[in-house]
Amino acid sequence: MTSRLCIFAVLAAACSAPAKPVNAPIDTATPTDTSTSTTTAEAPAAAPVFQPSVVLPATDEPAVSVAAWFQVGSYDDPPGKEGLARLTAQLLARGATQSHRYDEILTLLYPMAANYDISVDREMTVLSGRVHKDHAAAYLALFTEAFTRPGFDPADFERLKAETLAYMQKNLRYALDEELGKAAFYGTLFAGTTYAHPPQGTVASLKSITLDDVKTFWRTHFTGDRVVFGLAGGWTDEIRGALEAARGNLPAATAAAPRPPRPSVAPPKGRQVLLVDKPNADASISFGAPIDVRRGDPDFTALYLVASWLGEHRNSSSHLYQVIREKRGLNYGDYAYVEAFPRGGQRQTPPSNVGRSQQQFEVWIRTLPNDNAVFALRAALREVDRVVDKGLSADEFELTRSFLRNYVLHYAPSTHERLLWALDDRFYGLTAPHLERLRKELDQLTVDQVNAAIKKHLSTRNLVIAIATGKPGQLRDQLVTGAPTKPTYATPKPKEITAEDEQIAPYPLGIPEAAVRVVPVDEMFEKGGK
Repeated sequence: MTSRLCIFAVLAAACSAPAKPVNAPIDTATPTDTSTSTTTAEAPAAAPVFQPSVVLPATDEPAVSVAAWFQVGSYDDPPGKEGLARLTAQLLARGATQSHRYDEILTLLYPMAANYDISVDREMTVLSGRVHKDHAAAYLALFTEAFTRPGFDPADFERLKAETLAYMQKNLRYALDEELGKAAFYGTLFAGTTYAHPPQGTVASLKSITLDDVKTFWRTHFTGDRVVFGLAGGWTDEIRGALEAARGNLPAATAAAPRPPRPSVAPPKGRQVLLVDKPNADASISFGAPIDVRRGDPDFTALYLVASWLGEHRNSSSHLYQVIREKRGLNYGDYAYVEAFPRGGQRQTPPSNVGRSQQQFEVWIRTLPNDNAVFALRAALREVDRVVDKGLSADEFELTRSFLRNYVLHYAPSTHERLLWALDDRFYGLTAPHLERLRKELDQLTVDQVNAAIKKHLSTRNLVIAIATGKPGQLRDQLVTGAPTKPTYATPKPKEITAEDEQIAPYPLGIPEAAVRVVPVDEMFEKGGK
């Protein structure tokens, strides 16, 4: 048990863990007020260093959960080769090894009732899976060979590259309006940095990627010094030994692949708008600004609470949902975040393994008719401004705190999910699990602390606003002229609602014509570059 305790760095300080993780926050001091920042810079990235594994205590569960977190992501993509990290990772998880074709791997996994999945974000790539302990040895042989002895079959490469191109050219542009709006928002907010492009890359960059590019990227980035293994459930010393042995079979660290700088992004000057011209589309709106607050920072829990009050993901009791959806029936939902929340349409609770050095405050206004889009934008801006100016009341604070105390228990209900969240704890350099820490900090939090954090970090004066819309000309005129935009309803609304509409309709936007860009959807994600 002594060796287990030495590497168990999640629930207690690890005896062999480095003092600061590779992906530690850029600045662990009290975050600065982003509203006064006027420069855009990129901080130097630390070189990868060896990290002990994240091992949760063995249990009597019949299943074993394993993970391999590689400290690599889409921000490692070379200029002009955006999407290379993800395509490489896809070939590891969904391609042949040196011993088996991909169809053979699926056949071998089937009687185990198991598989393995991979996720690729800006700074994290995680291969993970779960299997009954009776099959653990056979499963681990396949799992570890996936990333230590990839086959890089040309047919697999062409298949996965074609899938990704189809996603960028067809799905993202024409079938996923909400994801289109969010990708446009991120591309504008992080323009000029390694965060700007989607992990899938761009059309031009994907077309330029060769199988040799993938092989080189694997050799130089999926190295033994960049991997953190995770283990949980009913594991044994033999299982752990088999997983740990895989590190020695990975490529050796190389000085030929320096890590790019991590973005440190200043807020835009004023309100900057990107309208994505998608014919016949309704409007999908995202807006927000960068914030210098991450897990472990003093104001994180306070901002997390106010984001939950404004717009907990897919939660009908949150404030923006009540104002825009419940009272007015304008759209599907309205949500707010202070951490990245990719694949929101597929999830109810926050995702794991999307740890980022740079976070942002963002609001999503889910798809609604174009004629009501600017009104809904005004309504959301007005509510954010009101909470910035007045803060939360004591009752609003207590209600949200009580909700979050219990709701976070649903974030990681299984051992496998707890393991993936434990990897995130290592990313952020937390010595206590984030979900436990969050509940404790909620207990200690006061409404005055929350309102002070709101004042310090949130503002709508400097924003990126991205809207996928079928009526870009109409929306541009409404945004620039500032003329009132009264909503239209399918059924009559109570007098108190229509009276409030009279206040929302002319709510000041302050958007000059030069701050609005219109981009045809066919041109979105077409070219490479940061």
